[in-house]
Parts: sequence; structure tokens; C-alpha cells
Amino acid sequence: MLLSNLFASLYQFADVFSFLVLSAAGLAVIFGMMGVINMAHGEFIMCGVYVTAAANHSGLPLPLAQACGTLVAFIVGMLLEIALIRPLYTRPLDSLLVTWGLSLVITQGTLILVGSTFPGVGTPLGGFDVGVYSFSTYRVVLFVAALAVLGFVWFLFMRTRFGVHARAVMQNASMAQALGVRRSRIYALSFGVGAGLAGLCGALYAPTMSLIPTMGASFIVEAFVTVVVGGSSVLLGTAPAALVLAIIRSGLNAWYGQIIGQIGLLVAVILIIRVLPDGFTGWLAKRSA
Repeated sequence: MLLSNLFASLYQFADVFSFLVLSAAGLAVIFGMMGVINMAHGEFIMCGVYVTAAANHSGLPLPLAQACGTLVAFIVGMLLEIALIRPLYTRPLDSLLVTWGLSLVITQGTLILVGSTFPGVGTPLGGFDVGVYSFSTYRVVLFVAALAVLGFVWFLFMRTRFGVHARAVMQNASMAQALGVRRSRIYALSFGVGAGLAGLCGALYAPTMSLIPTMGASFIVEAFVTVVVGGSSVLLGTAPAALVLAIIRSGLNAWYGQIIGQIGLLVAVILIIRVLPDGFTGWLAKRSA
């Protein structure tokens, strides 16, 4: 009994950690690194969900359908960066208004074109038992996927030519451009990567959710609080922020229920920001200096 209770606690922590990392990874690139307050982040997640479901219903296996959802979100993100976001990098409040308006347009447009509901995707892989408890195998896959996403983001921005150029542009765009970096291309690709990661989040969670046009709102709060607590660096901040917030929320969920867990999460965010105004990024940077 003790072993099954311990596993249940670890399983719940892994589930919350996966949700926080996958929902926040794309926003950490767009908001944390690029400084764009992307209020349409939930709609990029919804794009991944709907494309995955549509592709799966058309006959594609679920992994290929999820790849399609990620790719479509990546392409849509790049096109929107070119068409709407590019003139607004020095006007953060304007970018907030534009992306908020975009989220409303996408949500209402989806409602008009697709309807209030859309056929879902069944959860694959079945489940397994530990003691008296039953668990979904797919939730374990989501935890592995969250770790893989963290590894991918680290590799992309720390071990590739694109990553070097992206970090240079984010730190000093004029100097990077003077050294031959094509700033506009880096911005478009970086925004596309952030949108693609959001689409991947939606694609991975498509089998676990009811498909409605407002589903992006169920991700947006956790995504923003994780990024804010993490700080400006997706590499230094997102993982420790998700780890701490997952411990707090999973513990409160287990003891007091989902509602107290949500409230406790938000209270913890307020306290962490008060103590660490630069988030975990600033705290870790100071400790390593």
C-alpha cells in the first residue's frame, strides 16, 4: 500500500510537471526570449489539437498526425510573425493587443467554421495497475515527451548555428545584424519554433481533451505563470520553475483537491515573484557568477 501511494504521488507530480513544461516551452521562447507578449499562445496549442485530430480522422496514425499538428503551428507562427508581429518588437503593449485580438479572431473563427465541438482522439496505449490504483500509460509518455522537449530546446539554442544566431539577435540585434546575421529570418524562425512547440503541446494532449474552440484557455494560465517564474531564459528558468510549481500543485491536489491546488499554485507564484523578481533565471545567474 505504501509503495502504491508513493507511486501515485510521483505519477501525479510527473503529470503536472509535463503539463507545465509542454504548455510553457513555446511561450518561453516567444515571451521569455523574444519579449513578445503572445496572448494567442493558447490558440497555437488549439491549432495543434485540431490539426492532429483532423489528420488522425483522415487516416493518419496518431504520431504522424501529431507531427502534422506541430508542423502546421510552426508554419502559421512564421507567417503571423512576418505579417503582424515583426513591426511590434519595440512596442510590447501593441504586441499584446494584436495577439489578444488575434486570439479572439481565431477562437470565434474556429467556432463559426468548425462548430462548438469536434470529434476527439481516443487515448492510446491503455493503462496499468500499481497496487489498488490504475494509471494511464499515455501520461507516462507525456512525461518523457516533456523531458525530450527540454533537451531539444537546450540542443537547439546551445549546440546549433541557428541557436548561436538566435541568442545573439535576442541580446543585441543591431550588433548581430552588423556581423552578418539575418535578423528578420532569425525572428521568423524563433517565433515559428515557439509556435511549433505550442502546437506540439496541443498535439500531445489531443488524445486527453475534449475539442472545443476555447480549449486554449486551459493552458494559458499555467504557461504564463511558469514562464514568469522561470524568468527570461528558457534554458535556465523553465525547468526549475516547472519543477517547483509541480511539487506545490501536485502536493496540494493530493491533499486538498484540484481547486485548492490551482489557488495554491497562483499564491506560490506571487510569493516567488516577490522573493525572486527576476525569476529562477536571475537567481541561478547570480549563484553562478
